[in-house]
Amino acid sequence: MNRRVVYTRGGSPANVLTVIEEPEPAPGAGQVLIRTTAFPVHPGDLQAVEAYPEKAAKPVPAGVEATGVLEAIGPGTRVAPGVTVGSRVTVFPQPGAWSQWIVADAEAVVAVPDELSDEVAAQMLVNPLTTVMLRREAQEHPAFGYDGLLVQTAAGSSVGRLLTGTSLVHNLALVNVVRSDRGAAELRERFPDVPVVATEHPGWADEVREAAGGRPVSVALDPIGGKLAETLLDLLTPGGKLVSYGQIGEEPISVHASTLLHKSLTLQGKNIGRWLSEASADRRASDVATAKLIALALEDQFDVAATYGLDELGIALEHAVRPGKMGTVLVRPW
Repeated sequence: MNRRVVYTRGGSPANVLTVIEEPEPAPGAGQVLIRTTAFPVHPGDLQAVEAYPEKAAKPVPAGVEATGVLEAIGPGTRVAPGVTVGSRVTVFPQPGAWSQWIVADAEAVVAVPDELSDEVAAQMLVNPLTTVMLRREAQEHPAFGYDGLLVQTAAGSSVGRLLTGTSLVHNLALVNVVRSDRGAAELRERFPDVPVVATEHPGWADEVREAAGGRPVSVALDPIGGKLAETLLDLLTPGGKLVSYGQIGEEPISVHASTLLHKSLTLQGKNIGRWLSEASADRRASDVATAKLIALALEDQFDVAATYGLDELGIALEHAVRPGKMGTVLVRPW
């Protein structure tokens, strides 16, 4: 049998997600069968459940990323190098990844390097690919990497830490922004050479300006929104760009047109779903290869907040959105 997580209507994930049992699936042409060993609970997974617009006629599978062991290859199916029966693989994007058994499109399956643990392999694609996407957006600004620098909020998050690590590798200047002094202290231990500012200080924007040392803030990356994003717009130099890539905050971003016009600012939204639909096949392959390199180079930044069993799904969901959580919540479905 196969146990998997589904929902039939939108709403609070803790209230609408449930585990059902079905016969074990079999792969068809162009597909492979994966026995899942771990899957991450990403904030985007939960937001998709909350935003589901209507009651479904049949169960909607949850999750998009998982790691496991490849157990079978469908007839006539071509697989990527290193993907063989018995090998460890990670799959993304895969609707229904929160499952004991996954029938996945072979094109979405990536071989896991032997050096990586299951804990890192379960996070090997979504967060690193988001990092690649955001770094590309930042580097498109003509000033960034020269006199301009980057400011990122939620810098203690999984994506935030990977962005910091890759920025250091490429000698790109940035200032990190977190919620609390405690979070700032933890981030300084990881990256002692990168300035960190806590928004619990009323004058945190001035602290960012001081940390910038007179250099213009050309790009800001923000997954929160609301008042925080409004302050980032104020921090940006004329011609600067704010990239919004999440919706942690419930309040909208309120900005007067004059702010954008007088400073010639750009406000842009990006998410991994747009990357999937917009990137060419060659670009996706290149970015996946880069994601694997990030996982190998920054393995110690793939923190796991906790690991739960499938019978503890409700606890895992609560932990995934807990304020101050450090790392990704994983579920082992067996």
